[in-house]
Order: sequence, then structure tokens, then C-alpha cells
Amino acid sequence: MPELYKISTSHFILQVRLKREKNSKKSKKYMMEKLNFPIVDMEKLNGDERNVTMEKIEDACENWGFFEVVNHPISTQLLDTVERMTKEHYKKCMEHKFKEMIALKGLENAQSEINDTDWESTFFLRHRPSSNIAEVPDLDDEYRKVMKEFAGEIEKLSEQLLDLLCENLGLEKGYLKKAFYGSNGPTFGTKVSNYPPCPKPELIKGLRAHTDAGGIILLFQDDKVSGLQLLKDGQWLDVPPMKHSIVINLGDQLEVITNGKYKSVMHRVIAQPDGNRMSIASFYNPGSDAVIYPAPELVDKQEEKAVTYPKFVFEDYMKLYAGLKFQEKEPRFEAMKAVESTVKLGPIATA
Repeated sequence: MPELYKISTSHFILQVRLKREKNSKKSKKYMMEKLNFPIVDMEKLNGDERNVTMEKIEDACENWGFFEVVNHPISTQLLDTVERMTKEHYKKCMEHKFKEMIALKGLENAQSEINDTDWESTFFLRHRPSSNIAEVPDLDDEYRKVMKEFAGEIEKLSEQLLDLLCENLGLEKGYLKKAFYGSNGPTFGTKVSNYPPCPKPELIKGLRAHTDAGGIILLFQDDKVSGLQLLKDGQWLDVPPMKHSIVINLGDQLEVITNGKYKSVMHRVIAQPDGNRMSIASFYNPGSDAVIYPAPELVDKQEEKAVTYPKFVFEDYMKLYAGLKFQEKEPRFEAMKAVESTVKLGPIATA
């Protein structure tokens, strides 16, 4: 065998081995991250393990943008009722509309990747500043009543979690709620989604990758059918479905208020070939006229070289987000910086 060929062959084998080792390390890291997804037992906030639990929340906010809470105050009986009635409502009122939409767009016959449509069936409930539950069509009275009760419990949990974040950040209790308040209180609503079985999940997402524009998001999801993933260190990780848990993720506004200490992260829903995934996401967001900006107390603690996030009116950010939802968040922050000199800062309104 010619010497040059031997050298070339040895080099090729070495490259293959190095690539395998690199992929193996990536795979091990992926498995470790998957196993370490932050799950917070809220009962432990009341005992000797409070400090450890608060540290876990802190780490999740800084390095994941997501965590999952168990043993929270919302009753399992209420959650079971919400799940049952939501799935019944989809079968009765939503499924045929979804199938008609799919047929109209020809999605089942797609031959290439689809980047402008999501494989989801949704409706929206608005709770604050005013409720639309009475006006949403096709909801029976019992379902309206249950969803109103559910929204009240989710709102209380949202505000409890915001205060835990304040405690970790060294901000006064209630600071984040006040920062969101505006003149009429927070904007609070629920997106009720179903992700039906998809014949071509490799070509269409249940929901395309994005960060959430708002404040704090609380998700009650299906515990049998998975699909939600978050992006961490360049890897897509599954958010584990767990019975009666609530998944928490941070929106862009918390990243701004904490001046980047806490992160909103890209996430997506993968369509599944089998099973119908239920997703009930509630968004506790700033009021439309709330002025959002980094908490001065946090900026003062950071190094001088730390980049300061922009200040803006939340409604202006949402107008920008509407057209750029499925793109990176950084250009949105830069665009708001360009107009921040026009934003007037008054004292944070109080409830």
C-alpha cells in the first residue's frame, strides 16, 4: 500500500474517531441536561429546604428560562376537570374546523417543509383588564365557569411566583407586579391549544420556535403526549410532561427588567404522528401602557461594562413582536433602543 494512501487513511480514521467522540460528548451532555430539567417542589418552600428550592428557581431563571412546578396550590381536581372539559370541547367544537383548515391549505399533502403555518387548533380567553369569557362562542356554561375559576387560580400563582423572583433578585416584594401594572393593571389571558396527530411531523411544526413577548407564562400541558421543547446550549431539549405540573417560562419583559440576568429562551412544539396534545398557556403580561425598563437596583449591582436593555412602552413592543415573533429576540431589543429616547419614565404605578 502506498505510504501517502496509508497516511490519508489514518487521517480519515482519526477524523472519524474525533467526530464520534465529539458527538458522544454532545450526546452525554444532552442526556445530562435532559435529566437535570429543573423541577421545583413548591411545598419545600415552607420548610427546611426553602433555600435550596429558591436556589433551584434562581438557576432555572438564569440558565434555562423554564422550570416546572409540582405540589403547587392549584387543586388536582380542578386541573382534571379543566383537562377533561378542554378535550371534550376540542372533539365537539374544534376538531372539524381544524380538519377543514388542513384540507383547505392542503397541509396533509405537503412535500416540503412548511414555515408559515403551525399544526395547532387554538382559541383565546382574555381575563384582564377585561374578560371575554362570556363572549367566546361554542363554550358551554359549565366550561366557562371552570375556566374562569382556573384563570383565577393561575393568576394567584403567577403573582406568587413573581414575588419569589423578586426575593431572589433582591427587589422589594411586589416590584414585578407593580412594574407590569400600567394604569389599568396587567394584561392576562389564556391560549387554549390542541396539537392533533400530524401525518408529516418532519415537515411542519406544531408551533414554530420563538420566545414569548410578555412577562411570566404558566402552562398546564398534556401529561401523556409530549412535544414542547426548549433551546439550551444549541440543543433542543424536551420539557417533560408530568401529571398535574405547571410549566413556567419567562418572557422577554422579565429579561429586560432584570437587565439580562434572567433569560427568555427559544421554544417550540414538535408535531407528533400519534396522540392529541393539550396545551393551556396563561400569559401574565404588563399592561399595554406599562413602561418597561431595567430595574435600577439591578443595573447598579452589575459591572460597568454590562449592556443596559432598552426602555419602552409594552404596547409598542407588542406591535413590533407581531411581525417578528418567529425571529431572534435581540433585533427586537435593538429596535426598541432606537426609540427609547421618546419614552417618558414616571414612577411605577401601584395597585
